Amino acid sequence: MDERERKGARRRRAGTKGAHRRHPDRKARGAGEQMPGMKSPRKKSRRAKRQRRNMVLRILIAAALIIAAAGIAAAWYRYGSSNERADLEQYYGLEAGDEFAVVINNEVVRAESGIGDGQPAPVPGRIIDGEYYIEYSVVRDRINKRFYWDPNERVMLYTLPGGNVTVQADSSEYTEISESKSEEYVILKTEGSTAYIALPFIQAYTNMEYSVYDTPNRAVITSEWGEIETALIRHAAQVRYRGGVKSPILKDVSKSDKVTVLEDEDDWMKVATEDGIIGYVKTNALKDRKTETISREFEEPVYTNISEDYTINLAWHNVSNADANNYVQQMLAQTKGLTTIAPTWFSIADTEGNMSSLGSADYVSYAHQSGLEVWAVLRDFHGGINSYDETCEVLSYTSKRTRLIDQAVTAARELGVDGINLDFELISTQCGEHYVQFVRELSVSCRQNGLVFSVDNYVPQPYNEHYDLEEQGTVADYVIIMGYDEHTDSSYEAGSVASLGYVKQGIEDALKKVPETKLIAAVPFYTRLWLETPKTEEELAAEAGTEAASYPDKISSEALGMDEAREAVANAGAQAQWDENTSQNYAEWEADGGTYKIWLEDNQSLEEKLKVISANDLAGVAEWRLGWENASVWDLILQYIN
Repeated sequence: MDERERKGARRRRAGTKGAHRRHPDRKARGAGEQMPGMKSPRKKSRRAKRQRRNMVLRILIAAALIIAAAGIAAAWYRYGSSNERADLEQYYGLEAGDEFAVVINNEVVRAESGIGDGQPAPVPGRIIDGEYYIEYSVVRDRINKRFYWDPNERVMLYTLPGGNVTVQADSSEYTEISESKSEEYVILKTEGSTAYIALPFIQAYTNMEYSVYDTPNRAVITSEWGEIETALIRHAAQVRYRGGVKSPILKDVSKSDKVTVLEDEDDWMKVATEDGIIGYVKTNALKDRKTETISREFEEPVYTNISEDYTINLAWHNVSNADANNYVQQMLAQTKGLTTIAPTWFSIADTEGNMSSLGSADYVSYAHQSGLEVWAVLRDFHGGINSYDETCEVLSYTSKRTRLIDQAVTAARELGVDGINLDFELISTQCGEHYVQFVRELSVSCRQNGLVFSVDNYVPQPYNEHYDLEEQGTVADYVIIMGYDEHTDSSYEAGSVASLGYVKQGIEDALKKVPETKLIAAVPFYTRLWLETPKTEEELAAEAGTEAASYPDKISSEALGMDEAREAVANAGAQAQWDENTSQNYAEWEADGGTYKIWLEDNQSLEEKLKVISANDLAGVAEWRLGWENASVWDLILQYIN
C-alpha cells in the first residue's frame, strides 16, 4: 500500500469515529456541553438584548415621528391657510330661486326681522319675469327716500318739485305730474302689502349706478358719491369671509384687480370687489392704496322756495274760537318789529281728511294794513281729531292727504293769507313716512299757489328723527325749531321750560340738517310754576315697576305768562336769583304742603337766547305766544332781529 492509500484509510477511520460521537443513542453529555454548531447561551442573550434595544429605539423614533407629525398638523390647522370655500348663496342669505342679493354702497342688504303677525320679512330683491326688483323699504331707507308706497290705496308716488309721479300697482303705465308715460316692464310688483320697484325705474329718478351678476344672482348698486379709498391686488390672493387664514374663501382675486378699501384691521383689510363681494384680504396683498373721487352726471330736481328778503319775526296767535279773531287789534297794539302773525285757524276735522277753519278775512285785512304777513296754522290737535292714530289714519291714505291739502290751500287763498304754517305734533314713528310725504305734497301745492310754507318742529332728539328735518329743509320754505317744552306738564320732575343749553343745542343740531337761511328759532313767552309734594307710600306702591317710581315727588304745574310769573314770585315773598346752569332767574318757596319752583322767562333770559340766534345768523325768531309777553320784550328783540 503506498503512501496515498494509507492516508485515505486514515481519513476513513477518522470519519467513522466522528460519526459514533454524534450518534443520538450515545450517553447524554454533561452540563454545559452543547451540540456542535449551536451558539452559546451567553451569545444568544446578548443578541436578544440588542434586538429589544433596537425595537425600543424603533418605537421611540416612530413615536417621535408621530408626535412631530401631530405637531406639524396642529400648527397647520392653527396657522395654515384653509381652502374651504364659502357657500355664496348662504353668504348673501338667498333661499328661493327668484331671489337676488342686493349690495348697496358696499354693504350687503339682508332681510330684516319679521313684519308682525308671524309674517316673514320681505326679501330685498326678486327677479320677476326677468326683471330685477328692489323691495320698497330698501329703496326708501337706502337708495332714495322720496319713493313712497301707499299700501292702503296701492299706489306708489315720487314727489317732484312740480308734482307727483304716480304708479299704480302691477302696471307698466304711470303719470309724471300730468303727463302719461309707460315702460316696457311692470314698474311696481306687489305681494300682499309688500311692494317691489323695478331697478331701471328707480335709476330714472335717482343718482345711482347698478350692475347685475349671476352665480349667485346679485345687483351691485352705488348711490353715494364722493371720496373712496381703493387699492390694487399685489398678487393672486383670496377674499375671505373674516380676517384670518382659516375663514372660508369668498372669492379668488388676481394680480392688479381693483378693490375698495372699507376698513383697516392691521394684518387684514376689509374690502369690496367690483362684483359685490365684501370680505377680507391680507394687508400685504394690497398695493397702490389711494383716495379717489367717484361721481356720476345726474340732474337733481330743484325745489325752489319762497324766501322773504328780511329777517322773520313771527308771533303765534292762539285762536281757540271765532270770537278771538276780534282781538287782533288789541293783540298787536303793543308789539314792535313783528313781520308775521300766525293764527291757529286750521285743524283736521275728521279721519277722512276734511278740515275745519276759524279763519277771518277781516283779520287778514287788518294784519296787512299793519304791515304783517299772515301764515295760517294747520294743526292735528285741538280740532275734530286729537290722537296719534287718528292723525295717521288721515296721512296714510293718499286720497285723504290730497283732500286735506286741497281744502287748506283753498281756504288760504279765499282768506288772502300769505302762507301756511304746519304744526303737526301727533306723529308716531310708524306714521313718519306718511307725514314726510304729506310735507312734500303740501310744499308743492303751496309753491304753486304762492303761499309761504313753514313747518314747526320740536328740537331735534332721537325720538323725533322720523320728522326728517333734512327733507323739510329741502322742500319747505322755512323750518321752525320750537325751543321750549324742555319740561312739560307730563314730566316726572320740575325743570326749566327752555334753558339756554337746551335752546343752543337744539339750534346746533338743527343746523346740521337745515341751512341757516331757512331756520327760525322759536322762544317762549311763558314758563311753568311747579309744585312738588312728597309721594305717599300708597302712591309709590302704585307706581312700583314704572319709571315714575324713581321720582320721590309728585308734581303739578301751570303755564304762566311773563307778567303772571313775576307776580307769582312777588306774591309769595320769594326772591329770584340768576341760575348759571339755565341762564334764567330761579325762585322757590314752601307752601301748600310742598315746594314751589319756577324758572322765569324775562328780558334777561330772553336776551341770552337772542344772542345765540343772532350769532348763528338764522332766518329769524318766533314766539309762543302773543299776549303772554311783557311789552318790553319787543324793544329787546329789535336789538337782535331786523
